[in-house]
Amino acid sequence: MTAAVPLPQGPYTPRATPLDLAPTGLPPTSRTVFSAAHVVADPYADISPDDPAAVDWESTLAFRRHLWSHGLGVAEAMDTAQRGMGLDWAGAAELIRRSAAEAKAVGGRIACGVGTDQLPQTTEAPLAEVRAAYEEQLTLAEENGVQPILMASRALVKAAKGPEDYLATYAHLLRQASEPVILHWLGPMFDPALEGYWGSSDLDEATDTFLKVIAEHPDKVDGIKISLLDAAREIDVRRRLPGGVRCYTGDDFNYPELIAGDERGFSHALLGIFDPLGPMAAHAVRILDTGDVAGFRAALDPTVELSRHLFQRPTRFYKTGVVFLAWLAGHQSHFTMAGGLQSARSLPHLAKAYELADGLGLFPDPDLAAHRMRALLTVNGGAR
Repeated sequence: MTAAVPLPQGPYTPRATPLDLAPTGLPPTSRTVFSAAHVVADPYADISPDDPAAVDWESTLAFRRHLWSHGLGVAEAMDTAQRGMGLDWAGAAELIRRSAAEAKAVGGRIACGVGTDQLPQTTEAPLAEVRAAYEEQLTLAEENGVQPILMASRALVKAAKGPEDYLATYAHLLRQASEPVILHWLGPMFDPALEGYWGSSDLDEATDTFLKVIAEHPDKVDGIKISLLDAAREIDVRRRLPGGVRCYTGDDFNYPELIAGDERGFSHALLGIFDPLGPMAAHAVRILDTGDVAGFRAALDPTVELSRHLFQRPTRFYKTGVVFLAWLAGHQSHFTMAGGLQSARSLPHLAKAYELADGLGLFPDPDLAAHRMRALLTVNGGAR
């Protein structure tokens, strides 16, 4: 038995064996499931936090192959990949190119974030420049054969004078899209700069504008991703969508119930928490494929405590926990992040994340995870 790990909250004895969740390569059939994937930084790059991110491309792509091996789709260059929090547009563009080529090589499903983050963040750009920035990124996505996800734009928040500017901007982009896109509503808990998106801080008014965009262009919208951490609002929006438009839950607090659905429908998934939970998520949805809702909930409900811990306020720093768990699980050799973001969570927070993840059987090698957790405690002066 592995010796107890001296966590800040008290000694913890790791579980002896992980869950047996071997890759199948087959995607779920009852739901479309994307994992928003993180990037692996190059720990030996001699850069400062203000420099462009240095990415370990092989480890980054290897993690995507891991997700594809379990049948999950990859949502690339999204918030989880530190988009706008360490990864600039040049880095995101290279990530999209490389991941698109890798997806084609292995037959993996991929969609990618399209935004406006090449614009200066400190000044207000006119609407015409915001549209042009979106167009540049949309063109890159389509040239590389990946499905675009129209991300919420900080620049559009600054430039828009009201809901009509959002309607006009999205109508312009959707008319140009050659294939149906996914629309993404990312709430201010993930990015405070997105407060008032869709032209109002009143969520009912914002929802109406959001739905109007979809209603006017249903043939150009594959689906919507809602990341508001509000299950009731997601269900309301889901029930008001035109036929054929999917709802992809981005709710990292309530995903089991939203994916399971009710008598009036269900959500597909595009989730940051499915980065660390990839094998468990794929296993659970395959149970759901058989019609066994209770079995699905029994498999996935126990993961919610870990997810809520990782996504606790300030929610935007959940990325630190995601990369930390990837390191403990052996998917990368270090706990270093673009922009130095590994320092964004406290040692007690990380220790609790380790305990919850190990309790779920998330780590393929529990001894390796325990060894790395002890090393982190030691280097931070927390070992006893």
